[in-house]
Formats: sequence, structure tokens, C-alpha cells
Amino acid sequence: MPNRRRFLKVMPAVPALGAVAAAQAAKNPAMTRDYFKELGVRPFINAAGTYTTLTASLMPPEVMAAMEYASKVYVPLIALQDAVGKRIAQMLSAEAAMVTSGAAGALLAGAAGCITGTDQEKILRLPDTTGMKNEVLIQKSHRYGYDHAVRACGVRMVEVETGEDLERAVNPRTAMMLFFNDADPRGKIKIQEFVDFGKKHRIPTFNDAAADTPPVENLTKYIQMGFDLVTFSGGKGIRGPQSAGLLFGRKDLIEAARLNTSPYSDSVGRGCKVNKEEILGMLVALELFMKRDHAADMREYERRVKVIADSARSVSGVTTDVIVPPIANHVPHLHIKWDQSKITVAEVVKRLKEGEPAIEVVPSSKEDLVVNPWVAQPGEAEIVAKRIRQILKSA
Repeated sequence: MPNRRRFLKVMPAVPALGAVAAAQAAKNPAMTRDYFKELGVRPFINAAGTYTTLTASLMPPEVMAAMEYASKVYVPLIALQDAVGKRIAQMLSAEAAMVTSGAAGALLAGAAGCITGTDQEKILRLPDTTGMKNEVLIQKSHRYGYDHAVRACGVRMVEVETGEDLERAVNPRTAMMLFFNDADPRGKIKIQEFVDFGKKHRIPTFNDAAADTPPVENLTKYIQMGFDLVTFSGGKGIRGPQSAGLLFGRKDLIEAARLNTSPYSDSVGRGCKVNKEEILGMLVALELFMKRDHAADMREYERRVKVIADSARSVSGVTTDVIVPPIANHVPHLHIKWDQSKITVAEVVKRLKEGEPAIEVVPSSKEDLVVNPWVAQPGEAEIVAKRIRQILKSA
């Protein structure tokens, strides 16, 4: 949008081109409307990351073009899911795949599929699981807010801590084992042991790896390890539609998951609708992501962090540290520290958010300011660097 505004500003100096631009604007008034300004909603520079509340990441032009293409025609939705699911499964070396309404929608559909299979009577009864397999094994250290999507299917979460606990907990009512990938370092049962236990007892294992791209290798890693179901968010590192996600794994479980969600009307996941634009956009986003030069991307993320770190350290008393989380959000995070008797982290966060342009940093910033500019636009890291330096220097 900024480039278009600058372009239109110079149009009067070129009469012929100005007439063309005016004609185009007349045909498409949306070209000149600032919708967010009309609504009083303020855009910001994203130096935080792919948080859902901060609208995750921005879609590449190719994804937007695919979604616009899909918006102009009607197609059978189930046939589109079939075709796109087949293509995605091939790309990820999985038996089957589907596009879901985010990773949370994948958790709901996948868990439901593990409970009901393709039994239509059971599908119609969820979340009433009376007489069905209705227990999900999960490590206590892996409990997290998103397992609510699994609980919505009517199951009971059975917490364990050790391999011995797993052995005691498994029973004929066990429907599934849930693994939160980011929590692997915190759990006593490590990832391969967890998968092997599921194979031993013939219990489906489900890995929630929603925020775990990059690296790109993770997209195929967990199926190769033996997980029966895996989910990734579509709108984070893959940069597809924010409301889309990927669920892939065993063919029978994907078939059952699809029957438990939209567009099937009498299903527990009917509200988890994914439209044709999102399905096609998710496919194109995945294609682009798997073809990217990820080493070059990482060098650019490191450069952005260095620009901000160098600028911040030019202020007396400021120190910086770069941390790359081992699993989720596996990109450089800059931690900036100083004497907070002069200005607190909360005050810096507030000034960044309220300034011009608005800047969002990692929301959990408390003891130090955490900046993660990997999904920022080109040139914005320099703006963030300048603003942080100005605020710290003024204190």
C-alpha cells in the first residue's frame, strides 16, 4: 500500500499515466481506501513474531493471488479438499493430509477422528462419548491451553509423568496420546519413547507442532519418527492464511477427522469451516515455503537482530543477548537489558506501541525487552532499532 500511495502522488507530473491511474481507481475504489484508518484500527511494525493476537504473519503475493483466483469461481468443496490433501500428503511424505481451521481445528478434528473412526453413529453423538474410547494420555508437563480443543470432543485428559505411568494408564478406553512438541525438553518421556509406546500399544499418537517451522525439515520429521497425526499452523512460519492449518498422517485417521468437521453439518467440528480460498492459499503457501532458501532467510533474521542490537548497545549501560529457542519459534530473539530504575521494560513497550509508527515486541517482555523481527517487512528492523535507541537514550 505505501508503494502505491507514493506512485499515485507522482502521477500528476505524468499526465498520460495519471489519466490511466485515475481510470483504474475509478473502476476499483478499494485501491485508494485506507480501511484500517476508517475503522480506527492502527497497523504496527511486527517485531514480536507470529502471535495469533498480532495476526501472525503476512501472506506472500502468490498466496494472495491464489486466493483471489479461487474467489472468482465455484468448485465442489469436498473434491477440492481431496485434491489439495493428496498434493500436500505427497509433499510431506504422509499417507494423507487435509487443510484445517488452524492447528486448533486440527486438534479437534484429529482427536474426534481417533475417538469415532468413521462410525457415523459415534460421529453424530460427539461430544457425548458414552461407551466410546474417551481418554487421552498426555504428560503433565505438556498440558497447555490448546488442549481445550481436544477436551471439546468430550474426552478425559489422563496426566502421566513417566514411562511407568504410561504403562499403568493405558486401558481399553484410551483413544489417543497427545504430545506438545515445544514441551519435549520439559517432559520426562522424550519424543521417540512416546512414539514407540504408542506403537507398542497400538494407540494413535498426535504431535502438535503448530509453531515449529522453521526449520523446514520439521514438516516431515515427525511423520518419519512414527507419529500417526501431526499438525502445523498454516499462518505462522509457512505464511499461509492465518485461519488455516495442516493435519496429516495415517490415511484412516485423516478420513475420520474429515468426517468430524466442516462441511459435514452434524459434526463436532462443523464450526471449523475452511473456505476454498484458504484451502488453495494454504497449498500455495506450503509450496513456496518448501522451495525457499531457508539458510538465506536465517542470515537475514540474524542481520535484523544485529542491526537492532548494535543500535541499542550504543546507549550507555545497555547489554544484549541473542537466544534461538530450541523448538518453537526457532529464530533469533534479541534480549535487551538495562538499569530499569531509569525506565522500565513495561514503559518502553508502551512507548513503542503508542509511538509513530506503532511497534509491537514480544508480549512476554518483563525482565528484559525481547525483540523478534523475523516477520517484519524489509527496512522495518532499522526503524525498530532507531526507536528503541531513542527511547533508551532519552531515559
